[in-house]
Amino acid sequence: MNSILIKNAKIVNQGVIFEGDVLIEDDLIVEVATSISAKSSNCVIIDAEGNYLMPGAIDDQVHFREPGLTYKGDIESESRAAVAGGITSFIEQPNTVPNAVTQEILEQKYQLAADRSYANYSFMMGATNDNLAEVLKTNPKNVAGIKIFLGSSTGNMLVDNEATLEKIFSSTPMLIAVHCEDEATIRSNTEKYIAEFGDAVPVTAHHLIRSEEACYISSSKAVALAKKTGARLHVFHLSTAKEMDLFTNKIPLEKKKITAEVCIHHLWFTNEDYATKGNFIKWNPAVKTPNDRKVLWEALLDDRIDVIATDHAPHTLEEKQQPYLKAPSGGPLVQHAVVAMFEAYHQGKISIEKIVEKMCHNPAILFKVEKRGFIKEGYYADLVLVNPGLPWSVKKENIFAKCGWSPFEGFTFKSRITHTFVNGKLVYNAFKVKDIRAGKRLLFDR
Repeated sequence: MNSILIKNAKIVNQGVIFEGDVLIEDDLIVEVATSISAKSSNCVIIDAEGNYLMPGAIDDQVHFREPGLTYKGDIESESRAAVAGGITSFIEQPNTVPNAVTQEILEQKYQLAADRSYANYSFMMGATNDNLAEVLKTNPKNVAGIKIFLGSSTGNMLVDNEATLEKIFSSTPMLIAVHCEDEATIRSNTEKYIAEFGDAVPVTAHHLIRSEEACYISSSKAVALAKKTGARLHVFHLSTAKEMDLFTNKIPLEKKKITAEVCIHHLWFTNEDYATKGNFIKWNPAVKTPNDRKVLWEALLDDRIDVIATDHAPHTLEEKQQPYLKAPSGGPLVQHAVVAMFEAYHQGKISIEKIVEKMCHNPAILFKVEKRGFIKEGYYADLVLVNPGLPWSVKKENIFAKCGWSPFEGFTFKSRITHTFVNGKLVYNAFKVKDIRAGKRLLFDR
């Protein structure tokens, strides 16, 4: 039996922080108490030294690029970056190549992850204008949900047929996650800026091209359709103040049919950063204004927004260094997401309890993930130790993502992940990822 005892930790769970110990046996948490004694001579004891012990974060939106785009990243490289950042479970999106829009292709991705992933994994089934029959075959017990792109994406994944959308929303009992940007508005705005600048459109126009209006038109339609059909809707990577009026904090999360997510980059950067960061903060939806960021924070703290995620989407340095119109959108974030939120804690913007709620508890609740997201006896031992007073600077040599760059490069974080456990295995320690692919397929209580 694998036995690990974590002692002297500040345990963060369900809105409280208390000093105590956690006993792990094999892949499960078997005891949580103020003081635990080792029950066998071969029990490994880890002194947390008063640092914070939190559940492993669950990132409900990543793009790990496998299959088909593995020169940017792959399941092995990006899951290593995730565990180094305290993310022990991820839900990956279907816009790989080929798109995961059939059950056969979807299952192939699970088979790849079974051999290669350091973190726990699930993959979303992708919807198109013409694959409803395949979507309806999706097993709610072992697939996180259905993903619909209401803005442009790889291949055939833009769903713009309103009759098809209504059929998907009214037919599937599964969670439907959406990327909301109105394609017609974006096209019109792009044409306007090309008419003015030609091929030299500046990146500072990105938030004006992929505008507040483009986001709101799409997200408001999705919310209205969910209300009409009774669908279970989760809106990814919200970026505008205006959209916050679409969501409520009047209902407990367990009863919400419509839930909301914000990503690290929309909480951290604003359009004022384009001048120095350029395409390295080019995401879809775009990073918007300081006021948008301010209202996103307000909505996160008052529970209109339920989840913090990354939308981790690596591209090569060469791709990002192209002119704005050619440079792809997206960037690597899994390694720095938890410490970025701890930075916000140091700045007085959010409590550690709230960070854990939004990055660990809530994704587990709204996706109904089995036995993860909490520090509870009988739950899987996905655990992370965070030292809040161990500064470190992001440099190329300590970036785990395959693309080798980060929008946080040069920034010094005050906090650092010291240990990450996945299913009871210590996979990250002393700033190194061990060669232990401990990830398991996520299952769901549905």
